This record gives sequence, structure tokens and C-alpha cells, in this order.
Amino acid sequence: MSAATSPTWDPGQYLRHAGHRARPFAELLGRVPALPRDPARIADLGCGPGNVTVQLAERWPTAHITGYDNSPEMLARTGQYAGPTAQGGRLDFAHADLTGWVPGQTYDLIVSNAALQWVPGHLEAFGSWLEALAPGGTFAFQVPHTVDAPLHALMRELAGSARWKDRLEGVLRRTDSVHEPRVYLDRLARLGCAADVWETTYLQVLQGEDAVLDWSKGTGLRPVLTALADDPQARDAFTTAYRDLLRTAYPPSPYGTILPFRRLFAVAHKTA
Repeated sequence: MSAATSPTWDPGQYLRHAGHRARPFAELLGRVPALPRDPARIADLGCGPGNVTVQLAERWPTAHITGYDNSPEMLARTGQYAGPTAQGGRLDFAHADLTGWVPGQTYDLIVSNAALQWVPGHLEAFGSWLEALAPGGTFAFQVPHTVDAPLHALMRELAGSARWKDRLEGVLRRTDSVHEPRVYLDRLARLGCAADVWETTYLQVLQGEDAVLDWSKGTGLRPVLTALADDPQARDAFTTAYRDLLRTAYPPSPYGTILPFRRLFAVAHKTA
């Protein structure tokens, strides 16, 4: 697996903007219909540190929920949430690489929050994932759809410049790591689902100095930070240059820095 798909994660940095990152998941779950069984069996693909997986237990308190992730750093944070829930359910976590994950059992809900953009070829996996759904089950996900935003475009431009091209070739996610909404709708419908696909642009107001850089350090910049981890001087030089570009693209205001952030949502209901 390339560095673009397996960066080293920093849960503490990621959670610095936990509120903005968790909100889309709550809104995604609000569109999930009733599940076919109680207690339900739920898989959370790319669960990260587990803080949003807890939302699943709050919505379906009797369910057995498993969060899957391939980051040891993220999984190390999930222990505080694992175990039985108050109403007889259970929350557990396991290591899994989504590029090759095949469900080993039947689920009533398979959900993913801001993870599939890191999974090359994820469209091809939808068939096997949907086969693992119980009749009447749901597959729901959201992904950032920001690859053309300055946040990522400036990073790619800098990484492709003469100074960095040799060091960072192939490190960043490709521009087709997330598809257009119509592509997801078509794939899910052809697989026999009633699909609802939409986009929302959040005008996130971030606080602090160089707030957009701070946001990126938790997600999009991780492949670069990982690739340059053995050369702190180079890592800092890239980060400083990227910071300067972001300061121009996202100027601060007296109340914070606005980061427009578009997300793509899909809810696919498997007819009984």
C-alpha cells in the first residue's frame, strides 16, 4: 500500500477539530431508515479513534457494533469506548484494511465516516459489502469532496514543484479518490439499492492561528508528514511553505477563519 493510502495518524491532532468532523456523521445517521433487526449488527468502516462510533451506540443502543480501522494509533484510542452498552448492546473495535476488507458476517448497517477517500477502488468493493447486508439493511457513507479546493490543490501544486517532486511523487491522494455524486448514485442503483446521494458545503469557522493548516495536519497533510517524518528539516520547510499559501487562500477574520468544506453523502437501502 502506498503512503497516500496509509499515512501515520495522530489522533490528538485529528481530534482538535472533533466537532466539525463529527457533525456530518450525525447528519448522515439522521437519514438512515429503521434497521431490519433488533438487536442489529453494525460495522463502522474507518472508525478512527472511536469518538463518532459512539453515535451509533446512542442511536441503536442494543446493537453489536464493530469499528474497523487500519491505524494502530487510532485504534489505541478506542479502548475507552469498547465494551457493553447501557441497554445490552456492545461496542468493539478491530484492525482491518478497507482495501481488502470482506465482511465475514451479515450486517444490518454498514457505515463509513470520511474514510473511503483513502481507499483506492472503493467503488469495486460496494458489491461485496452490499451482499453482506441483511434484506432491508443500509449502507451509508460520507466523504470529503474537496480535492479541487485550495486546501488540496495548493498542497498538490507545492508537492509537484521542483523542490519536492522527487520526494513526494505519488504520496498524495489522486484527484479521483472521490467520484462525482452521480457516479455513486449510478453504482448503488445498479447494485439494486434505493439510493439517496447529496452534497453539503459547510462553512466551518476555525479558531486559532493558521487554523486551516492545523485542520490539514489532522487529515489531508498526513501523507506528506509521514513521507518526510525521517527528515524534520524538510518536513518543516514543506509545512511552512504550505502554511504561507493557505494564509493567502484562507485569510483570517476577527471571528475566525472560514474553511468552506464540501462533503458527499450516500444512503443506500437494500430492498428486502
